[in-house]
Amino acid sequence: MTLTAEEKQRIIEEFRINEKDTGSSAVQIALLTARINQLQEHLKQHKHDNSSRRGLLKLVGQRRHHQEYLKRKDPARYQEVIQRLGLRK
Repeated sequence: MTLTAEEKQRIIEEFRINEKDTGSSAVQIALLTARINQLQEHLKQHKHDNSSRRGLLKLVGQRRHHQEYLKRKDPARYQEVIQRLGLRK
């Protein structure tokens, strides 16, 4: 249910700003989005898995905080990330 190392590396390479960037807000938003999507698929099959649902809600909250930070610090990058990930805000 977690991201494989290859998937995680691909996402980091796609959203990073420079070669050493692994923890910027854009990268973290992308990684959280991938994990959220996996959990959503899991919950479609396992509707009563409340511990996973709670984890999903925590991840959504973390992503929202990163989005707000990025929007405040770099609005252009925020718009780019939102568009590339297909998020609503």
